[in-house]
Amino acid sequence: MKLAITGKGGVGKTTVSALLARELAARGRQVVAIDADPDSNLAAALGYPHPEAIRPLVELHDLIEERTGVRPGTTGGMFQLNPFVADIPEKYAVDVDGIKVLVAGAVKKGGAGCYCPENTLLRALVSHLLLESGAALVLDMEAGIEHLGRGTLRTVDRLLVVVEPGRRSVETALRIQTMASDIKLTKISIIGNKVRSADDEAFLKNLVPGIPFAGFVPYDDRVRDAEAAGRLVWGASEVVQEAIKKIVTEIEKSIEGQERPGK
Repeated sequence: MKLAITGKGGVGKTTVSALLARELAARGRQVVAIDADPDSNLAAALGYPHPEAIRPLVELHDLIEERTGVRPGTTGGMFQLNPFVADIPEKYAVDVDGIKVLVAGAVKKGGAGCYCPENTLLRALVSHLLLESGAALVLDMEAGIEHLGRGTLRTVDRLLVVVEPGRRSVETALRIQTMASDIKLTKISIIGNKVRSADDEAFLKNLVPGIPFAGFVPYDDRVRDAEAAGRLVWGASEVVQEAIKKIVTEIEKSIEGQERPGK
């Protein structure tokens, strides 16, 4: 199962990503989680005790130069567009209760589609994990979808857009849907987060009628407190954990239905 999670800042995207990764691991899957959001908090949400000690991949200049042939920050020169990346999860990920966590980091050069060596390495890594790795992948993204390349995300099993009951997060979701449509990415679902009532669910369904919902995660102060304290969010709330279980089951059924259209 290869999942990319995106959404407006502040909607709880990273928390949802961490909960999904934990649930997949609890089901016996090997899981690789990549924090591709410049505001890197996924390792902390997963329960890693010293997330500040993790060096983002884009800061590993020796590695990037070794694999692409060009050192970050230099100008000119040709570099390898398909660098070897298969060993990166094993060598550079931190282990959080069996989940391999990689922090991508922010590329501080060029535009979203920058063909700098840093972005080239990250795109190659994500493509490898999407196409060749047997592990489940949870990709915690920033709000857009262009920063990892137009074609990279076409192979995800599901692009999950996290929204909360509010028009701004829904507007972001609709923009993401438009961008996804531009690259022929149609496997999109919505996760409603911080939902307090049936009215909140109805509100979101009314504003996003064209995208299926994978499920809803209820608001719980215990999850908010865990986030604020930098603690593990898994296990903070039984009702939230149960909602995540239902969402993963729904996604599994949906993916299985796509793989077996005649069933």
